[in-house]
Amino acid sequence: MPANNDTPDISVVVIVYNDADRLPTAVRSVLGQTLRNVEVVIADDCSTDGSYDVARALAASSDRVRTVRLPENSGGCGEPRNQGVAVARGRYVMFLDSDDTLEPDACRNMLDAAERTGADLVSGLCLRVHTDNRHGKTARWYPWLYERTRTLDSITELPDLMVYDTLSTNKCYRREFLLDEGLTFPRGIHYEDLLFSAEAYLAAARITLIPHTVYHWNVVEKAEEKSISNRRHEIRNFADRVEIHRRIDALLARLGHDDLKLHKDIKFLKHDLVLYLRQLPFLDLEFRTLFAELARGYIQDFPQEAYESLAPVHRICAYLLLQEDWKNLTPAIDSLINGKKVSTPLAVRDGRVHWCAEHLDDPLAREILDVTDLGHHDRPLDRLFLRNRLTRYTERPAGAVLEGSLVNPLGVIPPDAALGAELEFRARRRSLQTFRFPVQALRHDGTHLTWRAVVPLARRLRPLGIVDEVWDVRMHVTADGRRTTSRLTVADTDLSGTGSITVRPRLGRVVADRIRPHVSAKGHLAFRLDQHGRIATRTRAMVGRNLQSPPARAAKTAVRKARRIRKDLNSGPTKIRGYHRMVRLLPVRKGTVVFESHLGRQYSDSPRAIHEELRRRGTPVTAIWSYAGTRPEGFPDDVRLVRRWSWPYLRALAQAEFWIDNQGFPLKLAKRPGTTYIQTWHGSALKRMGFDEPGLRMLPEHEQRAYQAALDRFDHFVVRGEHDVRTLARAYRIPEEKLLRTGYPRNDALVRARDAKTPDPAAEELAGRLGVRRDRPVLLYAPTFRSQEGGGVAQFSFPFDVEAFADRFGDRYTLLVRTHYLNSVSLPPSVAGRVVNVSAEPDITPVLLLADALITDYSSVMFDYSLLQRPMIFFAHDWEEYAQDTRGTYFDLPGQAPGPVVHTAEELFDTLSDLGAVGREHAVRLKEFMDRYGEHDHGDAAARIADRFFGPAGPAGAAR
Repeated sequence: MPANNDTPDISVVVIVYNDADRLPTAVRSVLGQTLRNVEVVIADDCSTDGSYDVARALAASSDRVRTVRLPENSGGCGEPRNQGVAVARGRYVMFLDSDDTLEPDACRNMLDAAERTGADLVSGLCLRVHTDNRHGKTARWYPWLYERTRTLDSITELPDLMVYDTLSTNKCYRREFLLDEGLTFPRGIHYEDLLFSAEAYLAAARITLIPHTVYHWNVVEKAEEKSISNRRHEIRNFADRVEIHRRIDALLARLGHDDLKLHKDIKFLKHDLVLYLRQLPFLDLEFRTLFAELARGYIQDFPQEAYESLAPVHRICAYLLLQEDWKNLTPAIDSLINGKKVSTPLAVRDGRVHWCAEHLDDPLAREILDVTDLGHHDRPLDRLFLRNRLTRYTERPAGAVLEGSLVNPLGVIPPDAALGAELEFRARRRSLQTFRFPVQALRHDGTHLTWRAVVPLARRLRPLGIVDEVWDVRMHVTADGRRTTSRLTVADTDLSGTGSITVRPRLGRVVADRIRPHVSAKGHLAFRLDQHGRIATRTRAMVGRNLQSPPARAAKTAVRKARRIRKDLNSGPTKIRGYHRMVRLLPVRKGTVVFESHLGRQYSDSPRAIHEELRRRGTPVTAIWSYAGTRPEGFPDDVRLVRRWSWPYLRALAQAEFWIDNQGFPLKLAKRPGTTYIQTWHGSALKRMGFDEPGLRMLPEHEQRAYQAALDRFDHFVVRGEHDVRTLARAYRIPEEKLLRTGYPRNDALVRARDAKTPDPAAEELAGRLGVRRDRPVLLYAPTFRSQEGGGVAQFSFPFDVEAFADRFGDRYTLLVRTHYLNSVSLPPSVAGRVVNVSAEPDITPVLLLADALITDYSSVMFDYSLLQRPMIFFAHDWEEYAQDTRGTYFDLPGQAPGPVVHTAEELFDTLSDLGAVGREHAVRLKEFMDRYGEHDHGDAAARIADRFFGPAGPAGAAR
C-alpha cells in the first residue's frame, strides 16, 4: 500500500530512560536514514535526568520527531514501546533503544523487503558493538540465520529464528499487523522481548530475513550500572526470565507447537540457564537456594530429549543443580566456564568414567554423569588443564600467603612422583616481565594435591605501573618431568579486606602503591595495581587525564599502528607475497629437500619412507621437515624442522631443490621452475576425488583455475596401480608423463614383511611398547571419516558396542583401533588391555604389520593392507548412505570386497567367531584384489625414487 504525503513509511519508536547524553545520537541515526520518509517517536519512561527535555528539544528541531512521556516509570522497556506504537503514524514500526543506533540503510532495506514479499515482519542482522573495547570488538548476532535473503510462511520452517533471535529491535513490523493481532509488550516484567518476539513470530503470516546489518547494539562491558539483562546476581532477574518462558510455553501449548517447545527447552538449558550458572559460585547460599528452587520448578519437567542434545558438562550442571549438589556443581560450573578444564577427581564405575562418585546408584545419573567420551582418562599430565582451587588467601606486609588444592583425576600424578611447582605472575597486557615464585609445600592429599606458597610481592614484584596494571597468576606443576599449567580458581575464597600489600612500580609509587587481588571474568585469581596514598591517587588521576591528551592519543595511535603492521606481517596475504619475492630473489639451494606428511601433522607415510631410504644410503641431502601445531612430536632428531606457514617454512620451500609430500603444500604458493615436486599421495580412491567431485565442478571458474594451477605444480605423481591412473590421475588432470609407476614407498615394508613371512621388527617394537600380547591374534579396526552436512568432519562414534566386543572376544583377540587422522577416539577403562587405541601413532605402517586381520568400512587402508594377504572384513553398516551422497564411489565395494561384507554388529561378531574361515574362503579374491589395485607395489618404490632423482652419489636434479 503506497503511502500518502502525510503517512510515514516507518515510525521508529526510540525508548529512553535517564540517558540524555546518548539519546541525540540514537535519534540522529534515524533522521540520517537513506529512506527519508521516516518519523521518530521518542517514548520517555519518566526520566529524572533531563532526558525528556532533550527529547522535546529534538522534536522542536525537526518536524519528523515527536515525543510521548509516561506518567510514571514502568521499570522496563515494554510499556514505553507500547505507548510509542499507540501514537505512531507509520505503515511500519521499528524499535530503537536510546543507547543504540540504526545502520544508515536499515529502514530502506527493511521497507524494500517488506514491500517486495508482503511480510508482516522483516528481520535483519544485529551487530553487537563493544564500545569500550580498545580493539573495536564487534560480534554479529546469530549470523547463520542471516546468511541470505529468505521468506518463511511459518516460523516452523526455521525454529532457530524464534529460539535464538529474540530481539525486537532488529525487526520491522507492519503496524496493522501489530494492531490486528493485539501484539503488545508485557508490562512490569523484564525480558519482555522474548515473549513479544515469540508472539510476533507465531502470528506472522510471512516473515522475511535479510542479510544486511540493520541494528547496532552498543555494549559497555565495564559499565558501573549493569543493564537489566546483566543483573544476574538479582534473583528477580531469573524469576522474570522463568516467568516469561512459562508464558511462551503456554502459548506454544495452546497452538500445539510441541516441536518448537523442544527447541526452546534445549536453548534454555544451553543458554539461559548457563548465563546464571556462571555467576553461581560467587553468590551466597541464600541466592543459590532460591535459584535452585526456581530452576528445579521449571526444568524438572523438560523432556529427556532436551537433555540428550546437550554437551556433557551442560547436562551435568543441570542434573547437579536439580540435586542441589553444590559440592560437585561448583567444579562443574568451573569446567562450564573454562572449556576443557578437568575439575573433579573423576570416578570409575563398571569400566566407565563419571564426573563424580555420588548419585551413581541412579541409572539416569550414571548416564548423565558419564564423561568417558571426553577422554580425560586417556590424556597425559601435560595435556590436562586441571582445576586448582585457592583455599586460603592471607596478606602480610611483605606479601601474600596462598594455599590451594589441585585436583588429581584418577591419580594421573602418582604418589611416588618427583614433584615441583612454581607460581608465575604475568601481566595481562603484553609485558617483557614475568615473575616466578617457588611453591614451598606440595603434597598428595587423597584425590588432590595440596600446596602452600609464600609470595613476597612487596619485594619481588616490580611492575612498570602504567600498562601492566593487571597481573594473572598461573601455577606450573612438574611431576616426573611432565608439566601441567593451571589457573587459581577463587570460588568461595574470601578476598574482602585485602589490598594491604605495597608494591614498588618501576615508575615509582607515585603511579601505584598497592596491589589488590580480584576475580577474573572466568573465576581465576588475578591482581590489580591500586592507588592508596594521596600522591599515588592524584598522580593516577593526572595520568588518566593525560592519556586522553592529543600527544597521548598520537602515541597510542602509533603503537596500534605498529601492532597492525606486526599483525599484517604474519598475515596470510603478506606471507604469500613474501614467499614469491623470495622465489624471485633467492637462489635454489642444491640438495635441499622439504618433506611434509599430512599437512605437517606427522612424520609418516611415503615421505618418511623416501627420507629414510636417503638416510640409509648416506645421500648428502639437507632434509627439512614441516610440522603443524605448537611443537613437533615424533620427528627424528637429526632433521631440521620448520613450523608450517612460518617464515622459515616459506623460505625453505622457496629455495628447495625438491618438495616431497603426500597431500599438498599450501595451494597459493607457486613452485619455481628449479624445484622438483614429487607428490606421493596418500591412498588409492574408493570415493570420487578431484574434478570428479560434483562440488568441485560447481565452483566458479576462477576457483577451478586456481585449484588446477595448484595441481599443475606436481612434477611427478606416484601411483600404485592402473586404478590410480584411471581415477586419481584423471580426477586431478595429471598427464601421463608425470606419473611415477613405482608403487607407494610407504608400502615397501608391507611387501617385504609379506615375502619374509617372519615377524617384523617395527611391529614387535610397537607390540612391546603398547603391551599387546603376542599369543593371540591382533585385529585392527580402521574406519574412514564421515562428512557432516555442510562439509565438516563428523565426530567419530563406534558403529558397534566396543565393550560388548571386549566381553565377547577379549580372551581371544586384541583389537587395535585406528581412527582417521581427522578424528579422535577415547576408549572406556573397561576395555583396557583388550582394546588399544593406536590413533596417535604417527605412522600406520607398523600398525598394519602388527595386525593379523583388518576390519574396515571404506577406508583406503584396504588397498595397502591387501599387500599383506591377511584377512579383511568390511563393516558396511552405512554403505547406501556413504555411496549415494553427492560424491559417489568409483566402484561397488560390496561386489568387489576381498572379504565378507557385514552390515550389523551381530553379523560382524559372528564373522569374527571363525577368523580362519574368513582367510580360507576369500584367499583367491584377496589375491585378485591385490593384483588389481597394487600392481606396481613391489617393495622397491623408495629405492626407485631415490635412484631416479638422487642417484648413488647425491642429488641429480629432475633431469635424471
